[in-house]
Amino acid sequence: MTLLALGINHRTAAVDVREKIAFSPVELNDALIDMTAIPGVRGSVVLSTCNRTELYCALETAGDEQAVVEWFSRYHGVSIEEIRACSYCHTGPEAARHLMRVACGLDSMVLGEPQILGQLKDAYQKAQYQKTVKGELDRLFQHTFSVAKQVRTDTGIGENPVSVAFAAVNLASRIFDDFSRSRALLIGAGETIELVARHLREAGIQGIIVANRTQERAQTLADEVGGAAIGLEEIPSALTCADIVISSTASPLPILGKGMVEAALKTRRFRPMFMVDIAVPRDIETQVGELDDVFLYTVDDLHDVIEENRRQRQAAADQAELIITAGIDAWQHERRIRGGGQVIRQYRQQAERLRRDAEAQALAQLAQGQSAEEVIRRLTHQLNNRLLHGTTRRLREASGAERLDLLQAAEELLLDPSEAEQDPS
Repeated sequence: MTLLALGINHRTAAVDVREKIAFSPVELNDALIDMTAIPGVRGSVVLSTCNRTELYCALETAGDEQAVVEWFSRYHGVSIEEIRACSYCHTGPEAARHLMRVACGLDSMVLGEPQILGQLKDAYQKAQYQKTVKGELDRLFQHTFSVAKQVRTDTGIGENPVSVAFAAVNLASRIFDDFSRSRALLIGAGETIELVARHLREAGIQGIIVANRTQERAQTLADEVGGAAIGLEEIPSALTCADIVISSTASPLPILGKGMVEAALKTRRFRPMFMVDIAVPRDIETQVGELDDVFLYTVDDLHDVIEENRRQRQAAADQAELIITAGIDAWQHERRIRGGGQVIRQYRQQAERLRRDAEAQALAQLAQGQSAEEVIRRLTHQLNNRLLHGTTRRLREASGAERLDLLQAAEELLLDPSEAEQDPS
């Protein structure tokens, strides 16, 4: 069994590429089932966020990786060459290391950000629901969550929490130095927008409007931050009083178009608007950025703010890397033990079959009236020969082939040192 981690992220692909091969929430269930049906794939988990799309698979052999890449290409209608050009692929222990680094926030745009762990747990739970994660893959995820918990507990990686949401608000503060005179329109009501709303409230924003497809969910968030809730159809009117617009939805198509924003600017008498599109696929048409008095940023533009955070957290990240290395060693050790356990079970089953055959033969001989002493003597002799025959034959073959590694291993496994000390020869 081979583990595979295949994906793209904010480092390997720009947002226009990432949005083409992202999985929408409605696609995930079918994608999991479809991928697990690939010959050679024994399990799968799909992680799809604004910054990364990753496939984690349990494969029969390393050669089955190509079939997963081909499936990925077909599913999104993107050429294999394009996927190869911007993707990374890890197998075995390196796949496990990558997963643990992702879970701990070490591979995130914002070093140490905590949201990715929740997103990874959601991806795992979806795979559990679809019964596509089991065996080695399931154990790896469970072990990964344990390592991530240790990193959060034993290092300062999560102190002074900074996220993409914080970075967006921080960037807005560079344009609007007094939030108490600014209003914000937040589109979406997911975890990222929740964080944005909290950061804006803490920064003293004058007012917050939350727009969402499900207005009840928008209302829940608006109540928490003292804002107002609207449906998506009310966005055009809300734009006229929005100095800051931050959007993060799962919509497959843009929500804000150039015409809508242009009309709002005229009503605003061309007062500037700051916009951050955190969504992948994007919620705001790229042409909006061509308008005067609009400052449009995507998730890729938050690097400068995030880099400062990275420097502050680097020491904790170094400590986290050591914990992950220890976690990899522990996972591999447990995996080897499980592998040995399977061999032991098979060996015991083999011995048990020989014992039952010998027992049945001995009981039949006793039933025929043969001497118990003779039957026992013959039973032990035959059982000894049957147990040792295959092993001794293979040892002779190994000796003839000069397989000293096998002979040394056999000596360590089969010979009891205490018995050798008592050998009168």
